[in-house]
This record gives sequence, structure tokens and C-alpha cells, in this order.
Amino acid sequence: MKILTINPGSTSTKIALFENDTKLFSVNVSHDAAVLSQFTEQEAQLPYRMETIRAILAENNVDLSGLSACVGRGGGLLACEGGVYEVTDLVLQHSLHAANGVIHPAGLGPSIAHEFAEEYGVKAYAVNPPDVDELQDVARITGIKGVYRNVHLHALNLKETAIRHAASQGKKYEDGNYIVCHIGGGVSVSAHQKGRMIDGYDIVGGEGPMAPTRCGAVPVAEFIEYSEGKTAKELRALTTRTGGFVSHLGTSDAIEVNEKIAAGDAYAALVWEAFIYQIEKGIGAMAAVLKGKVDGILLGGGIVYNEGLVKELKESVGFIAPVYAYPGEFEMEAMAAGAIRVLKGEEQVKIYTGKKVFQGFEA
Repeated sequence: MKILTINPGSTSTKIALFENDTKLFSVNVSHDAAVLSQFTEQEAQLPYRMETIRAILAENNVDLSGLSACVGRGGGLLACEGGVYEVTDLVLQHSLHAANGVIHPAGLGPSIAHEFAEEYGVKAYAVNPPDVDELQDVARITGIKGVYRNVHLHALNLKETAIRHAASQGKKYEDGNYIVCHIGGGVSVSAHQKGRMIDGYDIVGGEGPMAPTRCGAVPVAEFIEYSEGKTAKELRALTTRTGGFVSHLGTSDAIEVNEKIAAGDAYAALVWEAFIYQIEKGIGAMAAVLKGKVDGILLGGGIVYNEGLVKELKESVGFIAPVYAYPGEFEMEAMAAGAIRVLKGEEQVKIYTGKKVFQGFEA
């Protein structure tokens, strides 16, 4: 089976072609930031991105004949269960126009996948989009009636990391309980119980540990004071672009932060320590969610290449369960694997309804 996977980012689009589990070709297609800035609406980028992608594929003589399916990263959808979704007109509409209010280039993925799928006469899919919400009811309640918790997480990589780990142990994802973390430009900490992600943090909404570009959870009263004289746009940016390392140290690069520490920057050392500390607290909270029945704590994401971070996490939370490091990410592999499961009949494809999985509680 040949699967084409597409993962758009802010100034690039990752493309990978798989034959079953084997990656035949992979490239990170760069887009001119100056050109992208000319488009006032994100969807207007599509023709330019497609043109650039096609040019790179042609340049590398990538043969897409015999394609079995195309998979786009996805995003912008209303909260849905995890799984593999067929790219329908509703998926295209909601992902392009950010029906959930979260505008991210990943939302272009289904449209790019759909265009290639139409050309080659195959289906297009989205696998475990960032909008996956499988929270248990008790996790939704806050201290304000009518204000409920939801999640935005690295669902694709979190679930794939757990799937791969379970397989390495001779188990299925649905058979175990895991605390799964993605530690990269954003930080996700989540609790997975028998194949469902029953709790985690809204990393777009200002929950959980701080990250290189995200503020994470902050005290509400202090934030109200801080917000005086600032625009809503400035404040919202703290949750996704200007918080975390950027706010404290002026950089989102974890390597640069560690270089500052090596050069004797005491404040950088404190911020880095707080970064790890908050991840530890998040893991502890998810252990309580799973009532201590944890088969493994799984660490994924680019910053997991930092051996010092992994060592500290193992020392601090290893008493809960064994800690396993899976540096980097499996997003492209996860998209291909999801499509293959559907094509093999191992998993039922889902149809996106456009209705949130959670509609509120009756008082």
C-alpha cells in the first residue's frame, strides 16, 4: 500500500510517501514566508503551497502512481473522538475555516490531501486530529458553572507513541494505561486508559506546563492584573507564541536555553528547572487520574533528545511507573499507519459529524 502523508506547518509542509511501513521519500518543503504573508486568509495559501509541493515532488522524481490513500494532518475541527476520519466536504469546510476558532496551518492538510486523492482516484483521511477530545465527564467540570474544560493536544503523536510502545511490549494500546507526554514546541501531558485519552491539558487555552512558546497554566487573579492595558490579541498570543521560554528568555529554542545555562545564566537555569518541574507535576496529576494503575510513562517530542531532561524525569516520576523515551515524533508514520489500518479493515473509518462530542451537562 502506498500512502502519501501531508503535514503543513507555518512556513513549510512535510511530505512523506510510504509503502506499507517503509518510508520511500520524505521532505520538508519550504515556503517563502514573504509570499505566505501576502495571503490575508489561510485558505488562500493553498494554490501556492500545492505549486511548491508539486515542484519538489517533480524535482525528486517521486512516482505517486498506484497510490492507495492520502492523509492530511488536520485541525480546526470541532471536538471529536479519536480515530481515522474520511475527508468529506464538511471536514474540508471546518478545517479550512477553523470551525473551532484555532487557526493553524495544519488545517490545510485535509485540503492538500483531498486534491492529491482526487487526482489519483483514492480516499483522503485525517488521523487523530488535534481536536480529539475523549475526556471523561468528571474532567470537564470547572469551578464556574457553564465553563467547561476541553483539550487541544498533540493527539496524533501521543496516541501513536502509545500504540508503538504497547506493540513493543506485546500488547495493544487498548489493553493498557499510559501517561503520554509530547515535549517539544508545545507540551502535552495526557492520561490514556484502555485506548481512550481520558484527560489532558488544553495547551492552546493556557493549561498544563509552560512550553517554549506557551505560557501554560497561570494564576487567574495575577493574570487579570497583568492584562490591564493589553489587547486580547496580545494576551492570547501568550498561549501559543509569546509565552514560556519566549517570554522569559527571548527564545523558543531549547538548545539555546541550555547554551545559556552552560554559559552561567542562572535565570535560564531556573526557567529550565521550572519547565521540567511543571511537567513532573502534570505527570503526577495524570497518575492520580489513572488511580495509580500506570503501565508506563512515555516521553515523545523533540526536546526528549535532551538526555538531562529524561534523566530528571526518570528520577522524579519513575516511582509511578517505568519511564520510556521516544525522542522526536511519529506524526508522518502515524498518519500512514492509520490509513493502512483502515484499508486492511483493522479499524473502522469514521465520518465527521460537525457536532462536538460534548454538548454540556443538564443542571
